[in-house]
Amino acid sequence: MQLALDALDRLVETLDERGSLSAVEAASSLFATSSISDGLAYSLLAEVTAGDSRVVCTGATVSLAGGRADPLLDEAEFVVFDLETTGLSAQRDHICEIGAVRVRGLEPVDSFQSLVNPCVALPEPVARLTGLREQELRSAPSVSSVLRRFLAFAGDELLVAHNARFDQRFLERQLLLRHGRRLSEPPLCTAALARRLLEGRLRRVGLASLAHFFGVPTSPCHRALPDAEATAQVLVHLIGLAQELGARRLSDLHALAAPRKRRVYDKRSLARGAPTRPGVYLFRDRHDQVLYVGRARDLRARLRSYFRSERQRPSVEAALLALDRVEWRVLGSELEAALEEVRLIRELQPPANSRSRRKEHGVYLKRRGEDFVVTRTATELGPIGSRRRASLAARALASSTAEELECLLDEGPLPRLRARLSHLAGNLRYEEAARLRDRIEALEHVIERLRRLEGLRRLERCLVAPAVEPGRHKAFFICGGRVRTVRLLCAPGAARLEIEAALARCRATPMPAGELLTPERTEDLLLIDGFVRRPPPELAVLPLDAERIAAHVARRAA
Repeated sequence: MQLALDALDRLVETLDERGSLSAVEAASSLFATSSISDGLAYSLLAEVTAGDSRVVCTGATVSLAGGRADPLLDEAEFVVFDLETTGLSAQRDHICEIGAVRVRGLEPVDSFQSLVNPCVALPEPVARLTGLREQELRSAPSVSSVLRRFLAFAGDELLVAHNARFDQRFLERQLLLRHGRRLSEPPLCTAALARRLLEGRLRRVGLASLAHFFGVPTSPCHRALPDAEATAQVLVHLIGLAQELGARRLSDLHALAAPRKRRVYDKRSLARGAPTRPGVYLFRDRHDQVLYVGRARDLRARLRSYFRSERQRPSVEAALLALDRVEWRVLGSELEAALEEVRLIRELQPPANSRSRRKEHGVYLKRRGEDFVVTRTATELGPIGSRRRASLAARALASSTAEELECLLDEGPLPRLRARLSHLAGNLRYEEAARLRDRIEALEHVIERLRRLEGLRRLERCLVAPAVEPGRHKAFFICGGRVRTVRLLCAPGAARLEIEAALARCRATPMPAGELLTPERTEDLLLIDGFVRRPPPELAVLPLDAERIAAHVARRAA
């Protein structure tokens, strides 16, 4: 009891120094743990602080009693904001736009918007998604200047965001770097609020889904201010639903947005004893049927995450509810685990793996007269992952000449189609131009994919990774984009014989002429390509050269 009181005293001191904390931060301070989920943190804090009048635990926030106002929802003031960023990692990527809307009395009364110079090149996927251009960002103000103006606009009002943890990480990262401080209070998350208030009524709680569900006038478009406006309009609808359930004050809204303890948390003991090594894991039910197969670079961390984090996607969550036993198999490397995962999924067809459910996850383009059609039958034009993209590309290829189709991988009809697009735009035929633009973009994507797959079919490499046995290595010999053979390499002398035998087998296995790619074969190619292009630290990517491979193994052995 005394230890608990001492810990609460320390928490009160921390809250007095730093202001309000998130439930995770407060639980980490109170229980001296570095890793805890939102749901568990809130459950433990609510129980421990229930008898202490100094601390108020509402929703995902912990604060001192009387530390902040608790107005009626009809009178509360919110600042709803949204960030556009150059990527998904708050550690590596940067903010490139901030937008915000002030809501007072359930009505928008003011707004804030500014581009931000990220000081790095804008990735092309982000430019396509947002419509932002690197040239306009170069002349934008610095993140420090924009943050100062944004915080002045927000004042002391409660911040609100959709999927607030994402925006909070970016915002606090920059605040710590530029101003040496954090937000005084975690933002309220409209996604968490919607998940609670619309449970059983709406499967997805993405901003676009909620905007469509409520019929708000602003459509999200991956720009900061319109997305903040859409979030503000969604917030007003959510507050209306909360009031129907009896919520009256801001603290009631926080309580509704608070994460709830997941039922599968009590099964966390099933992951006890998992090693911190690479491998694959299998979820089994009480009948020993395999429900799900996964791979991990760190089995212990990955398995624990299933019971600590927020809800998984529905099929995995269902597998966790039926889980009776976790089986894991330790392997030498992440590459070996990835290959074994694919093999097990194809062999066992576990119901919770999306790949096992998509038995025909790919379509092809086929010539029919002057046109092209989308088909499941394998042709040289595919497989393409998206049927919609394949349909648009088929329309773009219609009426192509034989010469254009002959040089399809060298852009084929694209120059003619782009010239046609310029002609339509120049003659103000914008609707036709928009349709043609979408077809051109789809065809560009398909051609780029076909080029990539064609290059991967000629891939020849040796991937050397650690084996399970200490001091040994496994060499994966890739020829024609396939893993032709795998050899365990021990002492340098014996390793040389294994390397020569593996290279002889590669030379003796010719590439099949005119082989059509199946979806499974394509999946294998892309898996190997991922490790070749971005190898983890323990993986060496070498040419099929006996001297180079043997020298690398000798250096590792030394």
